[in-house]
Amino acid sequence: MPTTLIQNADVVLPGETSQIDVFLEGERISQIVSPGTIQNADEVIDATGLHLLPGVIDDQVHFRDPGLTHKEDLATGSHACAKGGITTFLEMPNTNPATITLEALDAKLALAAEKCVVNYGFYVGATPDNVEVLRQATRTPGIKIFIGSSTGNLLVDQQVALERIFSETNLPICAHCEDEGTVRANTERLKGGSCYADHSLIRDHKAALIATQRAVDLAERHQHRFHVLHVSTAEEAQFLRTTSDLITAEACPHHLLFNIEDYERLGSLVQMNPSIKTADDCAALWEALRDGTIEVVATDHAPHTRAEKDQPYPQSPSGLPAVENSLALMLNSVNESRCTLQQVVQWMCEAPARVWNIANKGRIAEGYDADLVLVDLQKQHTIHNAEQLTKSGWSPWDGESLTGLPVRTWVMGNTVFADGKVNPAARGQEARYDR
Repeated sequence: MPTTLIQNADVVLPGETSQIDVFLEGERISQIVSPGTIQNADEVIDATGLHLLPGVIDDQVHFRDPGLTHKEDLATGSHACAKGGITTFLEMPNTNPATITLEALDAKLALAAEKCVVNYGFYVGATPDNVEVLRQATRTPGIKIFIGSSTGNLLVDQQVALERIFSETNLPICAHCEDEGTVRANTERLKGGSCYADHSLIRDHKAALIATQRAVDLAERHQHRFHVLHVSTAEEAQFLRTTSDLITAEACPHHLLFNIEDYERLGSLVQMNPSIKTADDCAALWEALRDGTIEVVATDHAPHTRAEKDQPYPQSPSGLPAVENSLALMLNSVNESRCTLQQVVQWMCEAPARVWNIANKGRIAEGYDADLVLVDLQKQHTIHNAEQLTKSGWSPWDGESLTGLPVRTWVMGNTVFADGKVNPAARGQEARYDR
């Protein structure tokens, strides 16, 4: 089997960073040894001045395949992942058709095997009446519930249906938490809204907190593992400090780095569900990450075309692309002293592997899958729409200069991104789960 020797990198291991050599044999990390211990390999890489990280696991993306592939598809989304240092993604079920049957889940997995250059997994979506499907699903990280406005029949906001899902299933559950009643009342009060900034008044702090508290109550009463997606408010962060170990949570770069003042500059490009909030909320989310209340950073990559986004509010859709820039944004945050590189690895690699029981991923250790990314912490670069690999072709961070960049990505021991280019012939693998 082919071998690769990575020399002279600063290797981010669990709990420490050390300048050691990493030896890959086929799909696995075979040895982690002192410099110079191994002399020969099919490929020897001198990584002097670079840091070697585990491949990023993004546990929340929307790649629009099948049904809405004019926005994104599994090929283009996975290419963007490879460029961004993401070696495994977990994709949400609100495609067309929605992933709410075992047949739809199997079809997505088969499509990904043909198209994806990185590893992949797909959530199964909950509806008010598919509990039996949720009980039978195995080739999935978990169940996704939309407790808030969604596509088709994926909205689940009736208490009886939610009680059944939490009491009668065993897979981990995650949810989009925005209270539908609050959102509807705010929409009526604001007559649907007339500008992009109204989005944060309609999908306000109260809508997020009520739904998060409701879902956590269900999880705690039924002793069911539950993951709160895209936390956006200080109130949610404070509430999560009171919950049990059954509850985990995540934040997204847009909720960490944008706030309501950015509507004037970026308009619908920062229109998201949940909405962006205030600068104080951003600060509270950073603090919750640093103290361990929020464990995961994921993108909620949700692309639309510029023509779609440029529509007036409320016709403009919510969502933004982020997979190819999320790690770079976090590396820039390291350079701005918001966090440490070790924390970035914990939030983007180790924690998502642990939350979703993903086998052999999330850390650099002997016997683990050779999913790796080399980063240049000192590399200065500027994000440009014209250089984006996402099919949507734009980024809300267009024109922003960052310091820190992924420069090479391995998936299962194969180079999928190097020298600024993705290897289109590479193929990732279906994620496996320890249960």
